[in-house]
Amino acid sequence: MSLFSEPSSRFDAGPADPTVLSVRELAVGMKTLLEEAFDDVWVEGEISNWKQPASGHCYFTLKDEDAQLRCVMWKGFAQHVYFQPQDGMLVRLHGSASLYERRGDVQLVAQSLQLAGQGALQKAFEALKEKLRAEGLFDYATKQPLPPFPEVVGVVTSGTGAALHDVLSILQRRFPCVRVLVCPVQVQGLGAAEAITEAVEAFNALPPGDLLRPDVLIVGRGGGSVEDLWAFNEEILARALFASEIPVVSAVGHETDYSIADFVADVRAATPSNAAELVAPDRREIEAVVRTLVAYLREGAAGRVQSHRQRVEFLTASYAFNRPLDRLRQ
Repeated sequence: MSLFSEPSSRFDAGPADPTVLSVRELAVGMKTLLEEAFDDVWVEGEISNWKQPASGHCYFTLKDEDAQLRCVMWKGFAQHVYFQPQDGMLVRLHGSASLYERRGDVQLVAQSLQLAGQGALQKAFEALKEKLRAEGLFDYATKQPLPPFPEVVGVVTSGTGAALHDVLSILQRRFPCVRVLVCPVQVQGLGAAEAITEAVEAFNALPPGDLLRPDVLIVGRGGGSVEDLWAFNEEILARALFASEIPVVSAVGHETDYSIADFVADVRAATPSNAAELVAPDRREIEAVVRTLVAYLREGAAGRVQSHRQRVEFLTASYAFNRPLDRLRQ
């Protein structure tokens, strides 16, 4: 049989056309698979190339000895990061895997970041504490006294927290004549330490004699977890408090909470309410002191008058005083 006269059926038609995907369709499919397979993961690695542009979103790389992954954290989640991430930090990331179609890059979308390692927070706290102690930032010789009768009190805290309400109400009750200037700031999350630092520096930048320059500052916030309070353990804030020419009262969390800011500030208050009590004298105590002083003055003045009266009476009754009259009569 001739090969060309009777062709085999397998040459009659080619195989069925394969399904052809566009690049976008394939990318979307891969993204869907990634997000379904790794929608809730914890990953530990070292931060590299950390960037946070003006948008507030964070871009970085998470790596170990054998691999690396691009990461993104959107602004809404970044606001809840309690420390300032830096290149080289070992962290744990919680989030999901995805694919950025425009570049074809696999990336992790982070929802939270934590310092990694057992006792990482405590180690970081102790390391900075010892560093600043060695530099003399905790020395009592550098502490400034609080003014006994402040005319202006500056408050740096959250504008919506209960701590601010407590401070204002106590200041009003104890010393109504004091003027209070509030600088509301972010007190937790990424960028909180920088915001508090800027507020402290802005108050100090006011020239002496300016009506808006406080005589004393209260810097703090209400209670929370260690992570919530971490902004007050940042080095940038510690150095700003130490450099402040205005006396600073640190009021962070509850009585059992200690922060780096507490050690650097001129005075540590157990709570924001306690800070208000420390900076403002109690008008009732002042009134009691004034009443006592008035009584002393009256008693002292009356005693002096009586003493002089008796002296005058003694002199007028004396022989020496009356002898001129006798001589005149003679």
